Amino acid sequence: MLKLQPVPEDKADGKVGQTYERLHDLLGPDPLPEPFLIMGNVEAFLRDYYMNFKKFVYSAGKLDEKSKAAIALVTAIHAHSEVWFQYFRQRCLDLGWEESQLAELAAISTTNYMYNTFFKFRELSGTDKFEGLPVGLRAHTFHGTSLDDKMVELINLVISDLNACKPCVSGHVSKAENLGLSSEEMLEAIQCAATVYAGAQFISAAS
Repeated sequence: MLKLQPVPEDKADGKVGQTYERLHDLLGPDPLPEPFLIMGNVEAFLRDYYMNFKKFVYSAGKLDEKSKAAIALVTAIHAHSEVWFQYFRQRCLDLGWEESQLAELAAISTTNYMYNTFFKFRELSGTDKFEGLPVGLRAHTFHGTSLDDKMVELINLVISDLNACKPCVSGHVSKAENLGLSSEEMLEAIQCAATVYAGAQFISAAS
C-alpha cells in the first residue's frame, strides 16, 4: 500500500522526536519497536497513539497490565498483524503468561468467532425461523482452559465487539456483570482493543 519507511530515532525532530523520548520513558532504553517509527510519518497520529497506548494498553488502570497484554494479543491476532502479535506475545511472556496460555487465549478468541458467526446469522437473517433452534456447536473450550472466567469473558467481549456481533456483545456484557466485572473494566478492555486495532490497521496501510 503506502510503503512508508520508519522514521529513525536519530532523524526525528520536533514533536516526533519528543514523542519518541516519551515512548522511551514508558518502554525503556532499548530501540523503539518499529511500528512506532512508522507512525513517525504522521506526527499527530503518533502522538495520539502514544497517549492511548500508554493509558489503555501498557499501563495498569481498571484492568491490570497482564490482562491488557492478553487482550492486546488476541486483538493483534484478529487483525492479522504479525509485528504487533510478536510484540504482545513477548509482553505477555514478560508479564507471566505461559506459552501454553497464549495458545489458550487464541483458542478462546477463535471459538468466539464460531459463536459470533452463528448469532450474527440469526440476527441478519431477517426471520425468526432460527430462533429457538439449538446452536449445536461444541464449545467446551470456554470452560476447559487454565484461564479464569473473568479473563475468558473479557476476551469474548472484545472479540464479539470486533466482529460486530450485537447479540454476542449484549450477552457477554451481562455475563461479565454476573462475574463481578465493572462497567469501567469492560470499557477499558474495549479501549485497549480499539487502540491495538488502530495501530494494526495503520501498519497494514503503511506496508
